[in-house]
Amino acid sequence: MTATLSMPSFLESNLGKEAEDLLTHKAKVSKDLLHLPGPDFVDRIFAASDRNPQVLRSLQQLYSSGRLANTGYLSILPVDQGIEHSAGASFAPNPMYFDPENIVKLAIAAGCNAVATTLGVLGMVSRKYAHKIPFIVKINHNELLTYPNQFDQIMFASIEQAWNLGATAVGATIYFGSEESTRQIQEVSQAFERAHEYGMATILWCYLRNNAFKQDKDYHVAADLTGQANHLGVTIQADIIKQKLPECNNGYVAVAKVTGQSYGKTNDRVYTDLTTDHPIDLTRYQVLNCYSGRAGLINSGGASGKNDFAEAIRTAVINKRAGGTGLISGRKTFQRPFEEGVKLFNAIQDVYLSPDVTIA
Repeated sequence: MTATLSMPSFLESNLGKEAEDLLTHKAKVSKDLLHLPGPDFVDRIFAASDRNPQVLRSLQQLYSSGRLANTGYLSILPVDQGIEHSAGASFAPNPMYFDPENIVKLAIAAGCNAVATTLGVLGMVSRKYAHKIPFIVKINHNELLTYPNQFDQIMFASIEQAWNLGATAVGATIYFGSEESTRQIQEVSQAFERAHEYGMATILWCYLRNNAFKQDKDYHVAADLTGQANHLGVTIQADIIKQKLPECNNGYVAVAKVTGQSYGKTNDRVYTDLTTDHPIDLTRYQVLNCYSGRAGLINSGGASGKNDFAEAIRTAVINKRAGGTGLISGRKTFQRPFEEGVKLFNAIQDVYLSPDVTIA
């Protein structure tokens, strides 16, 4: 129990019984196969790519801001829930965030690398804050005011609008596996090409969406399926991938079994040689699919609940030890009092700053 006894108290108290397992686990796939975060990440990875100098500058700006500046890690505040979940569902717990300026203020006070939100939010306050914290404009959204509800990512903003308000990067979502995914892939690929031409970095929310993925388990968060979504994301040149933390595996097998039809293509070695059921190994498979870490993997913090601090710290530990690049946390932070939101972000950042949390 030496590792447990010597760990910082904030890790021990929040990880609880999982502490030793999470902090001492040896990964199935060696970290030597990965391109790991570090102060020289942009130079080491992207300087040899086809990204133009303006994109390199934008990426460096993202990695050089906030409390995690020049570590190779990212801590980002995302607030696009006012579109899909409705502003009421998102901001009723803390009405101050109906005012877009408070969203940016939270990201700055919390020492985030960037704030990711809608064209409207960032456009409303761009002249006051675009030079103070990197802006990430989310260019597409799903909205649930249409009746009956439909689940589709549609464009809300153009690349030119994002550039004009001073954005450092653009973000988009693709619902991989959905009926609309082919169109979304084409739209986002074209948008990312345009964003790179304008010198902005690109971040892709690689989410799964299909009723067939919900069976005995929710395979929307299966390592094999989310891993392939990540690989499709880096194929259209996403510089950073956002993905939910994996909770299970064998999604291909489960979908084929329930539908009675062949589904996708995989290899048994994915489940025997490349993964186990340990969350760090499942997340490392996600990192592998991000070109072995050449595109940084940031995991999402999830919905707000009773144990937000413990859940966020656990997710950060798993992401960091797997070789990921950081955490993006929204509702856990802005649906609580301002100062508590700042403290939660700082707790997440402390994981990435802690020498006690190493790469597995």
